Amino acid sequence: MTETPDMPVKNAAAPAPPGRPIKRGSASAQIHDALRERIVALEFAPGAFLSRAEIAAYYGVSQTPVRDAMMRLEEEGLLIIYPQSKTLVSKIDVAHAQETQFLRLSIELEITRRLAQEEASDRIGRARTCLSLQRAALDSGDLDEFGRLDREYHGALYEAAGVANLWRIVTARSGHIDRLRKLNLPDPGKSTSILSCHERILKAIETGDVAEAEAVVREHLSGTLAQVPKITEKYPEYF
Repeated sequence: MTETPDMPVKNAAAPAPPGRPIKRGSASAQIHDALRERIVALEFAPGAFLSRAEIAAYYGVSQTPVRDAMMRLEEEGLLIIYPQSKTLVSKIDVAHAQETQFLRLSIELEITRRLAQEEASDRIGRARTCLSLQRAALDSGDLDEFGRLDREYHGALYEAAGVANLWRIVTARSGHIDRLRKLNLPDPGKSTSILSCHERILKAIETGDVAEAEAVVREHLSGTLAQVPKITEKYPEYF
């Protein structure tokens, strides 16, 4: 597969990131998280072939935890496994992304409504920290870190509302929409729009402005899907 000039990707596995060794007893979970992160980051491009043996060799484990991790990723819609044949990274499924966005919007409207009603400024410290770190990541031009902090920011709001387990459910369904966001993030104005929405959501929570909180959440979560026609035109090989 050829690389897209604005979004370089790799189709081969690379060594595990420094400082994240695979530990005995949790290898499957760690490999799942590592592979998922690389798929969402488009390091493994949609349609790319993944070799179980090569991945096992890179992470220094047997093929069993790799197989288990891949099966879980298949359940999440990020891999397509052809038994006794091959494993491919799935193409981006726009319909799946739209379903996930509907789910996430429904949950996050309730989360922000609840937090704003309670004027829960004492519970959004972690989200504030994520926002500050996002600004720093943008200033340094690190869009990968910016994207990671974006997800952490939203997870912090789920935690603040006392529904952290729902974030894990949403995350497990978010591989397609997360890849769309990755493709949309470099577009002019996108990152600054994200920062603005994040700041306005926190301000609305602090001031108890329920209507504003809900309005900004709708604005924030609709942005990427509104750009799908442009994204699919620019990266047709990913769909």
